[in-house]
Amino acid sequence: MEEILRMEHITKRFGDMYANRDINLDIRKGEVHTLLGENGAGKSTLMNVLIGLYQPTEGKIFLNGQEVRIDSPAKAVQLGIGMVHQHFMLVEAMTVFENIILGDRQAKGVFIQKEQRRREILALAEKYGLDVQLDKLITDISVGEQQRVEILKALYRGAELLILDEPTAALTDLEVEGLFAIIGKLTGEGKSVVFISHKMREVLRISDRITILRAGETVCTVDRANASAGELASLMMGRELAPSHYEKKENPERQVVVLEHVDYNKTAKHSGLSDVSLTIGAGEILGIAGVDGNGQSQLAQLITGVITPDAGRVDLKNSKVAKFMPQAFIEEGVSHIPEDRNKMGLVGDMSVKENILLKSTGLPRFSRFGGMFLKKKAMKDYALEMQEKYDIRCASIEQEARSLSGGNQQKIILARELEARPDILIAVHPTRGLDIGATRFIHDTMIEARESGCGVLLISADFDEILEMSDRIIVMFEGQVMGEYSGKNPPVEEISLAMAGK
Repeated sequence: MEEILRMEHITKRFGDMYANRDINLDIRKGEVHTLLGENGAGKSTLMNVLIGLYQPTEGKIFLNGQEVRIDSPAKAVQLGIGMVHQHFMLVEAMTVFENIILGDRQAKGVFIQKEQRRREILALAEKYGLDVQLDKLITDISVGEQQRVEILKALYRGAELLILDEPTAALTDLEVEGLFAIIGKLTGEGKSVVFISHKMREVLRISDRITILRAGETVCTVDRANASAGELASLMMGRELAPSHYEKKENPERQVVVLEHVDYNKTAKHSGLSDVSLTIGAGEILGIAGVDGNGQSQLAQLITGVITPDAGRVDLKNSKVAKFMPQAFIEEGVSHIPEDRNKMGLVGDMSVKENILLKSTGLPRFSRFGGMFLKKKAMKDYALEMQEKYDIRCASIEQEARSLSGGNQQKIILARELEARPDILIAVHPTRGLDIGATRFIHDTMIEARESGCGVLLISADFDEILEMSDRIIVMFEGQVMGEYSGKNPPVEEISLAMAGK
């Protein structure tokens, strides 16, 4: 196959820290080439060098055999390189059409030939199966459609090489199938795709070749035909990943959460709760299985005090909840790993240290007079201790949280929430977008919380994760509880049918 891109001896250094060191990568025409590696392995940094967001400290880039200098994202677009970032770069207050033509090199001067542009975009959308609604605002369309808009935007600008960074992280199973069909059409047309992912099943299904990065360096490139999940995991982590099997607990001694006949916005099938009754025991993990968007988010919001039920009863630790406010629930020993770590779990502009201590600054250990005077040394020492304990990989605890990889951001949230020694932990998609190593760390940490007597509610769209972690499993469909199952030898087929509402 014809080579379209070669990156030779790429090194990217930030001060004394190497994000990439002497990396070699080649991409062929019409292939899906996956970059695989743990969080912080240097995948996104390497791609940011390729699209001109960063300049390499050392190394060269060749496109179609010619050396190129990509000194800006605009230059990358000009050279036919497009990237769909994990967190989409769309203007939410604008329509799909406006986002696609924004910055379009064909739109010169004041006047834009809108009808011609619309025809071109619709033809391109039809060619690649990119189903979009041009006149809808970005705020009014689903995550899957937003991703299709990003892909269409890149193709409309002439991308021959498309980089997809964690493209399935927030998609439903159906949307993932749709994305894979689009990728198949793109490569069938001779376009090349760089696929960045942690999900081994997807990597093995979609890739032609796989390059493994570890600690900022290239480990090797392998053909998909010669690769197995176990081998790739070992190459990625630099060690064998032992098979995991957590012991399942049964019949907890006491309940820490009881919901009885709870309703919330019950007529809305995908954002409501209807007659929900369930319990969470001390020292057990209750897994909520179901396709995303069947009331799971509302259940989490209810048990963290964000929303108030319309009907029914909620008990925390044998006391009926009278006031639904997040602070009251925190004081009752409820910790929360939210579903969107960037919007709900972290303050991106604040440092690693500040995010770790976000809920603790009023404690006597860290302040005097109820938080008026902060004990800065105690705060720094504690943050350093948490950095080590939770293996938060950052250049400094003063580094902005937004600049860290997803796995390390999640570890900050874990440190803050679990060190509070909660009685109840609400974990919503706790490993979404994380690599195998970070996922195992988070699973182990949740098991430790369970062993200490914490009651854990695990909400996940990853069915394998639910089966792996849960002591009991409840299935939700359209805001209702469809059934309850033991986590020990669970009836997979029965649960799958319940998830489909059958």
